[in-house]
Amino acid sequence: MKKKIIKFMSFGFLGMFGCFIIFNLIGFLYAFITPKLDIKTANAFSVFDNKGNLIFQGNGNDSWVSLDNCNDNIINATISVEDKNFYRHFGFDFPRIAKAMMVNLSSKSIRQGASSITQQYAKNLFLDFEQSWKRKWKEMWLTYELEVHYTKDEILEGYLNTINYGHGMYGISNASKYYFDKEVKDLTLAEASILAGIPNSPSDYSPVDNYNLSKERQKVVLSRMYNNGYINEKEMNDAYNQELVFKNDDFGNGLSSLIYYNDAVMAELNSINSIPKSYLDTGNIRIYTTLDINAQKALEQGLEKNAVNKKVETSKVMMNPKDGSIIGLIGGINYGNSQFNRAINSYRQPGSTVKPFLYYRALENGFTPSTTFFSKPTTFYFDNKQTYSPKNYGGIYANKEISLASAIAYSDNIFAVKTHLFLGEDELYDTLRKVGVTSKMEKSPSLALGTYELSIYELAAAYSSLANGGKKVKPHLITKVVDKMGNILYEYVEPREEIVLDSDITFLISELLTSTYDVNLVDYTYPTCFSMASSITHKYAIKTGSTDTDSWVVGYTPEIVFASWAGYDDSSDIPTEVIAGNKNSWITSMEAYFKEKDATWYKTPKNIVGMLVNPITGNPVVSNNENKKILYYLKGTEPNIVKEDKNVKKN
Repeated sequence: MKKKIIKFMSFGFLGMFGCFIIFNLIGFLYAFITPKLDIKTANAFSVFDNKGNLIFQGNGNDSWVSLDNCNDNIINATISVEDKNFYRHFGFDFPRIAKAMMVNLSSKSIRQGASSITQQYAKNLFLDFEQSWKRKWKEMWLTYELEVHYTKDEILEGYLNTINYGHGMYGISNASKYYFDKEVKDLTLAEASILAGIPNSPSDYSPVDNYNLSKERQKVVLSRMYNNGYINEKEMNDAYNQELVFKNDDFGNGLSSLIYYNDAVMAELNSINSIPKSYLDTGNIRIYTTLDINAQKALEQGLEKNAVNKKVETSKVMMNPKDGSIIGLIGGINYGNSQFNRAINSYRQPGSTVKPFLYYRALENGFTPSTTFFSKPTTFYFDNKQTYSPKNYGGIYANKEISLASAIAYSDNIFAVKTHLFLGEDELYDTLRKVGVTSKMEKSPSLALGTYELSIYELAAAYSSLANGGKKVKPHLITKVVDKMGNILYEYVEPREEIVLDSDITFLISELLTSTYDVNLVDYTYPTCFSMASSITHKYAIKTGSTDTDSWVVGYTPEIVFASWAGYDDSSDIPTEVIAGNKNSWITSMEAYFKEKDATWYKTPKNIVGMLVNPITGNPVVSNNENKKILYYLKGTEPNIVKEDKNVKKN
């Protein structure tokens, strides 16, 4: 019986493989009747930062090098490690595909790939990095077209001029100059074998970032060159042992995460309807962005503090709150391991990061920083006989009345839900819509605890309205797109100013968010960001948010808003180490960004008054022994020596 099953599976596999071959023959016949694609202009694009510096160049004619000017070292190294049968197949290496399918089926995992150089080149002819079946189909048809309309040498030349060699270097000419300050024809065997090993995983095999890994990869390249008869054993060993002299110790921006930013730029580019599709297909465009290299460097420094284990992922966005321009972005830990860009494609529960908008609305409706509620385990009962029993993180409760100021510092869930229900469920919902949250939300008691999903773009934009004094902003990365003749195809125009929040109350919220790391709020528990306090050298407004599956830190100054998420892609529960790592990552990046510049703070509005109070009780200070902090109030709402708060009924 077992033999019959194996025989049946074998016939089934052969049948599938036979259909695959027939389908590909049809594909080649179809390719004959399609127009010839100009491979020297397809995907020709340049991306610039906010100072006009080139950060990416894909298939640019200025850096195109002919195969005649590429010496045998780089040609043979590339063919050996990527596609040894390149000159003997017609775009698809069927025996290699069959072998990879068998290995992957038997192991029930992806152990082997079988993409040919032609297939990889077809993939490089895209301006975007979207992972979809539609794109896979287009890559396949392009593979047919390349093989039908171009010679093998022309395909190899195109591949070498468009492949990613890390650090934003596309094409062998850019890579050769970047790493070794050499023309491609002058590369030694040792240098060529190092470069040929990078494209498989640019972030892992960059000799700048991971020299030891790049040497291991070089050994693989040289070994395959030896096995394929391109070099002898002595040449293989000599090349591996040769000391490599890189261009210099300053590798430009040296940012492996920039590919996530470029990814987001291309996604935005494809969404701009005013640019004719023909320009995106034929390329030769210059894209000017909002990227601040210093912000991106700061994000990468923080990224190093975020790695708890290889499965923990992250997304990070730094935004200018004045206009919504995204000055830094990271969509994952390692692009080589995962091309999924969480900064533009992921939606997660924001947790307690929504509370500043709840308390903004409360302050608008008569609450003050001294308003109190009793914090204890509470079950809420509703007319439909349903109940809701929110829990505080770690099961920690004050079991006494606490002020709104301390509720923010401790991120007290009981206080938040009481406030939410006191105001009415419409209030927070409407406020979130005002500041630009468009994701699906339901008006419910749990809305106050962030139990819906949104993107990091939405969250950063919402916080920008707090940071800029109430103006709604539109997140964007592209400022201008220009064609090869210098014609402006697109230029970002800031939307008409829309004030959605009151500037006096956003000032109060900003000040209250400094309580999250203030020693004067240490009482029955610690403020949520207290572990970050020793690393903080500037004044920041900070709020954390933690669910079972998500860790958030969002904060700002008048200059920037910075949102950072960490968690698992499969929404598994996160350990406390992930939360701690995300906090460390956030403050490391924030401090790095402001290392060479001053972080300003807000001027106190005329309608605001400061008062020294006990921030936990909300009462004015009467004893030198009690906790004390200056809290700010709308004039006329500050507490009296004998505390009175007639606006809110306590329960």
